[in-house]
Parts: sequence; C-alpha cells; structure tokens
Amino acid sequence: MSDPVGKLPSELDQLPDRDTEETAEWAASLDAVAQAAGTRRAEYLLRRTLQHAEAAGLALPKLLETDYVNTIPTSAEPEFPGDEAMEAKITAWNRWNAAAMVTRGSKYGVGGHIATFASAAWLYETGFQHFFRGKEADGSGDQLYIQGHASPGIYARAFLDGRISEQQLDNFRQESGGNGLPSYPHPRRLPWLWEFPTVSMGLGPLSAIYQARFNRYLQNRKIKDTANSHVWAFLGDGEMDEPESTAALALASREQLDNLTFVINCNLQRLDGPVRANFRVVQELEAQFRGAGWNVIKTLWGSAWDELFQLDTTGALVRRLREVPDAQFQTYATRDVAYIRQHFFGANAELVALGALLSDAKIAECFHTSRGGHEPRKVYAAYKAALEHKGAPTVILAQTVKGYTLGAGFESKNANHQMKKLTIDEFKSMRDKLDLPIPDSAFADGKVPYGHPGANSPEVQYLSERRAALGGPAPARKVHHVALPAPAERSFAPLLKGSGKQEMATTMAFVRLVKDLMRDKETGKRWVPIVPDEARTFGMESLFPSAGIYSPLGQTYEPVDRDQLMYYKEAKDGQILNEGITEAGAMADFIAACTSYATHGEPMIPFYIFYSMFGWQRTADQMWQLADQLGKGFIVGATAGRTTLTGEGLQHADGHSHLIASTNPASLNYDPAFAYEIAVIVKDGLRRMYGETPEDVFYYLTVYNEPKVQPAMPEGVEEGILKGLYRFNQASDLENAPAADAAKIQLMASGTAIHWILEAQALLAADWNVAADVWSATSWGELRRDALECDEALLRGEVRTPYVTRALEGAQGPVLAVSDWMRQVPDQISQWVEQDYTSLGTDGFGLSDTREGARRHFGVDAQSIVVAALAQLARRGEVPASAVKEARERYGL
Repeated sequence: MSDPVGKLPSELDQLPDRDTEETAEWAASLDAVAQAAGTRRAEYLLRRTLQHAEAAGLALPKLLETDYVNTIPTSAEPEFPGDEAMEAKITAWNRWNAAAMVTRGSKYGVGGHIATFASAAWLYETGFQHFFRGKEADGSGDQLYIQGHASPGIYARAFLDGRISEQQLDNFRQESGGNGLPSYPHPRRLPWLWEFPTVSMGLGPLSAIYQARFNRYLQNRKIKDTANSHVWAFLGDGEMDEPESTAALALASREQLDNLTFVINCNLQRLDGPVRANFRVVQELEAQFRGAGWNVIKTLWGSAWDELFQLDTTGALVRRLREVPDAQFQTYATRDVAYIRQHFFGANAELVALGALLSDAKIAECFHTSRGGHEPRKVYAAYKAALEHKGAPTVILAQTVKGYTLGAGFESKNANHQMKKLTIDEFKSMRDKLDLPIPDSAFADGKVPYGHPGANSPEVQYLSERRAALGGPAPARKVHHVALPAPAERSFAPLLKGSGKQEMATTMAFVRLVKDLMRDKETGKRWVPIVPDEARTFGMESLFPSAGIYSPLGQTYEPVDRDQLMYYKEAKDGQILNEGITEAGAMADFIAACTSYATHGEPMIPFYIFYSMFGWQRTADQMWQLADQLGKGFIVGATAGRTTLTGEGLQHADGHSHLIASTNPASLNYDPAFAYEIAVIVKDGLRRMYGETPEDVFYYLTVYNEPKVQPAMPEGVEEGILKGLYRFNQASDLENAPAADAAKIQLMASGTAIHWILEAQALLAADWNVAADVWSATSWGELRRDALECDEALLRGEVRTPYVTRALEGAQGPVLAVSDWMRQVPDQISQWVEQDYTSLGTDGFGLSDTREGARRHFGVDAQSIVVAALAQLARRGEVPASAVKEARERYGL
C-alpha cells in the first residue's frame, strides 16, 4: 500500500521492519479499539502509551501537549509540611498591605500594580516558606528573579518581617526625598533587598538562564561550589511574548540546567486584555518548552475541580477544557452559574449530564476562583517535583485569577492592570474575605490602614523560623567585598613601550593585553572572555587551546583542526564563553559574570568583545540592566567606527555607539587611539572596579581593526588618558616646524582618527605654514561627566573648572575635533571649550568602500581636515580666504 500523496516519510519508515506481522497486530489492535470504543478512546490510549514511553526513557518524539489538567494529580501530591492555616494568615497580611500601599500612593499619582501579586501571592509565599534558600546558609543561596509588577507584595512581606517600615511603604515610588521604595526590583536603588532587575520584561527570563549557566561555570572551573544554588524566575504569561523570554530555552535544556525553574503565572491576562484571546496560552507554552527539552509541570486546577474530574468518566470535561479559548474562560470567571451551565456544560449531552450532578456553589467555586496557583499544597507539589527533576530545567505553568481576592471589581477584568486603588468598601470586603482583624474604626480618616499582627505575633514568629531554617531573609542582596590584587606590571609593559616598526591594530593590542593578564598568578583565573562567535575576527583564536571554550560536556568529539596549533578546544573547565550568534545571550553571560562579586562573593573580571555596531544598538536595554544590577567589567566594541570596517557597509558601520553609551550613567566610555592608552585605562579600571574601594561602574572601550605602528607612551600623560584628553605632540616638535608667527590651531581626535589628524598636521605645516598641535581625546564622555559635575558644584557655591577647560588653557587658535563617530560625540564637550570649536564626523549611513574612500566620502580624511582647519582660520582672518578654495582644488575635494 503506497503512502498518501504529500505524506513525508518518518524516521521509522527508513528502517527495515524486522517483524511485519507484529507491526500489523499493533495497528489492528488500534483499529479495533477505534471501532469498538470510538476514536476518542483510541486517542486516549495512544497518548497514555506515548507518555509511558517517555517516562520509561524510550527514544520517541515527545508529546508537545498534554491534557489541560494538572501534571501532578491530587492523589500524587506529597504531604504538605507547613502549617497551612498559619501560612494563609501570613499571605493575607501581605495581600492586604500590598494593596494598601499602592492605594495610599495613588493619591500622589505615582501608580503601582495590585492585580499581579494578588494572583501570584501563593506562588511566592510557598517558595518563601519552604524552598527559597537565603544568603546566610552555606553557599550562595538561591537566586530569585521576581516579576516586576509583583514588587508590592515583596515589599509587604519585608514589612511583615521587619525589614521595611511603614514610612517606607508610604514612600513607594517616591524616592527623591530618601527612605523611599523603587517601583520595581532595582538593585541600584535598593541594594540590600533586590538582587536582579526584571523590568524591562523579557530580560528576566534570559538572565535567569544565563545565571544558572554561570553558576555551573563557576562550579566546573572550581571557583565556587554552587551545587546548592537554585535559580527561580517568576514570569508572566504575557511576558513570554518578549523574544528574549524564550531566546535561550534550548541552551538551558542542552546544558541540562536542572538548577533552574521558571514559574509562569498564567492568569491569562496581559496589560490590555487576554494573552491569547482565541487560543490557550498554557498549551502553547507547554508545547514550546517541551519542544525545547524542558520538564513541564502544569498546575492549573484547584482541589474543587477534583469532583468534576472524578465524575468525568467519558473524558467530555477534559475535551471541553481543551476547546475553550482563554478569553472565554476569563469570561466564565466573571459570569453567573446559569451562564456557565449554558455556555460550558451546554456544549454537548455528556457535559449537560455532568453539570446536572453539580451544585451551583460547586460550579461557582470551580470557575470563579479554584486555580492550582491559589493553593499552597498544589504549588508545593510542583516546586518539590521541580527540584527533584534531574537532567533538564523545569517550567511550572501555574494558572491563577488576576486580581484574586481583590473583589468582583478586579478579578479577571481586562482593565485590572491599570486599576491602581480599591475603595474603602472594597477594602472592607477584602478584609472580611481574608479574615483579618482590622476594625472599621481603622478607616475613620478615610485612609486604608496598614496591617501588622505584631512583632511577637505567631505569624511573624512562624515566618522568622521558616526563613531561619532556609538561610535567612529573602529576597536579599549581600556583598562581601573581596579586593583583587593588582596584576603584575609585566602584563602592561609590552603595550606601554610600543610596537617598534611593527603595525598592530588596537583590537589586537587589547587581546594581547588580556591574554597576558589571564596568565597572572593571582587574578588570571578570574578573567571571563565572552564573545558571540567572532573570536577569530578579533584575533582571539590563540586563546582556544590555552584557555579552552567552556562546555559542561567537555569535548566529546575530535576537532577537525586537531593538528593545528590553535585548534578548537572545548573543555568542562574552559574559561572562554563563546555564545554563538547571540549578542543578547553574550550580554546575559556578561551580566552574570559582572555581578558574581555580589551573587556568589567571587569577583570575576569579564570582558565581552563584539562588533561595536551590534553592542549598544542591539542590546542597550541589557546595558541598562547591567547598570541597575551594579555590574563591573569591560565591554569592548571591536571593529569600531564608521570607516574602519572596510567593505561591510551600512548595517555594520558604527558611528553612534558612544552616543548611546553616553546615556548610561554607570558606563565609563573610552575611545583609545594607541595601545599604551588601552593599558593605562584597563589598569585603572581594574583598580576602580576591583580594588580596595570598588565603584559600581563598568567600562566601554572601542578598539579598531586598522593596523598602525603603536608608539611608546610619552611621559606624564597618564592623568590625561584617564580624564579624557592630553596633548600628544606640538607643531614645534615636527622636523619641518612652521614659522614662529604661523597661524595656530588645535587638532583633537579620538580612536583611529588620531592618525588622520597627524597626517593633517604635517600637511598644514608643509603646505600652508599652519602650526597645529595634536590632542588625543581618549574619552569625550568622561570630559563631559567631569564638566557636568563642575556645573553642579557651581550651583552649590563651589567654583571648579572643568578638566577640559584647564587642559586647553593657553592653547592658541581654534579647536577642530575629529572622530570616526557622529559629530554629536565630540560635540559633547563644546560648551566647556573656551576656544572657537568645531568638529568633523561621520554623520549619516555607512557604506561599503575602502577606508580611504569612506573617509573621503564623510570628509574626515587628512586632506578634508586640512580644508576644515583652513576654513576655521580663514573665518578668524588668520589665513587668506582663498586658501580654502586652493586647498580643495589641490587635494581634489
């Protein structure tokens, strides 16, 4: 019998059938079941057989979806170890204070979110009471990625355990006066509590995966025992639409990160309405995660549903649950029983019969409130199963009602994300539902009161005992500062003395420096090279055999280049993180490594090197996350500038990353021209980030792939290199120096543009008798930062002169600033330059050409610089106006 038209052969079709008779018997059995008991029974048997095969470890394709029921049935739930009544009281207080805090703040118009924590309260409380390990136990504790919109509930719990005061609750989202609470998890704003920033949405899931992976990296490199650290990421079902949320699912399963659990709060609502109005987001997520190799646990229905499932002898209920779209189920949560009987149970005769066996109260309980995510026993069972599962990460899909316990005005309403307050009557109704001892008299002034059972109450004692057993308060961020010794001077010496006659790109100079620093006896092992699959582009392949590329499996194959000196070496204790083509993943790696000093008490020195165009432009949101998380390390934009990367063209030509980087207050941005400048900057960066008094900053260095002779470092320039500007040479130093009465100009450049102005300096002297001094502007951003600080000091009555003003004091003539960036980059300092100031840059789109052609196109080559310099001097009457036209003609412009 031939295959139907269009049917693709499966893997099994390619194998010879060793027993065709047995195969036919299996097929006949299935046909017989379908004929005798119906196709539904046959489908059921097939699903159960496949599930059994999967559990037995047989090599079959996995089911991507299972029935819309709990993965762990009630009969298989483990014994709940806590005092459920006591934990309900604790959760009630936290629900109340979270809602009260946001409502009280609403009169100031600062906003806040109530409904998210209301739906997720038990997801957090069960973890805090029984699972989340604190920082005071052995090891590093667990890492908690809290859903940003649930922050009021976390503050409420910290109020209950005495870590936050009532005054701080009243200062929610009002930080400027001091003693306030940030809107979301912001470590930079509240560094003793928050460990990980999780808003913007989507970055939390990605970062959690790479944090779990970095924990294994530290373990495998024998730097820190992280075996008992577990990463918990609390996410929203709507948040999973962000591309970053699911970008690294395959990595997590591929590396068997069973130290990672996602808890997705499936309340079926996003910010404006249903997550999947016409579909079922739980089933979609299950298929996505199972397809990526994750262990999936669905915790959908509360215990009230047990009776319904027991009565469902035909499977009609389970089939109906698979059919109903999310938006309709959300409607059931808000409608009366008659509507549910008609629209849900009225779908077919089997369901009508089932509905007739149920009381109105039972139907209301099931469809209005009974969800798995609202019951601590079911949440506990899911968490326990997640920790016990080995060989793969776990995702828990927990169904809840958004706005649960806040009353009919909130629960499952499309607008509840934007609803910021409850009325006094709604609070009183909530109080009665939660059985809280708050008298009506507490509302006398028209303000909802905070509630607290007392520091010595059974609730607080229970909470304290549970946290003590689990290793202290959570969430919490603790930093045990460990200063790293300065590397040996010999690592920096080769760059300081220059390259002689040999040409060397600054990209190669940086890689050479790091390679030497990785050999340092004291700190070498702490370097973490991170690259998104471009190591060979940046000349880093020499690190492969010496440092090794990290892989939890080591190298299970024989590399194709095994006979070469720089062969591709993967190792379980490899030092390099080569992430493949994912700047977002590499950046998440970088963040985990940058914050290891706090997360694990182990300072690491990461450097993340990338095509500069694909750093800040592509992942600037993560750079902001890095700053919020107080990360330390070096990010390196290689092949920098708009004209140095020949041939690649528009989307590879970076002329603006320094402009984007300047928006980040924690980023120290440098555009070094010479190898010795790199050495000075990196050395000082190690001191500032990892020394005795560490700063919460990180460095952005741009380096170039254009080979040039690297000079030795002149004397006395270190301060200028670090502050952002120094005079590299003077016109009087030239072999054919201009006359003493020559017109004078100051040429200033960063990065590779220093070579253009050096050539222009020579042309100005030889062809036009103009004396030009050359300045290296290592950091336009640091010059601006210093000047802004001086301006702020002046408003306080302190007179301070900006460094750039002082450095140029007495310099004769106008200033012409040149870079391979948009003019806005050097223009950052213009208002603090007392001389006439103008700039040249590479504004506009990049293009494919030779370096010379691209620079002529943008008007930044040496000849164009000469013409611009003459134009400046001509405006001042210091050279004839005709010189400009003459120069354009001479140089063919």
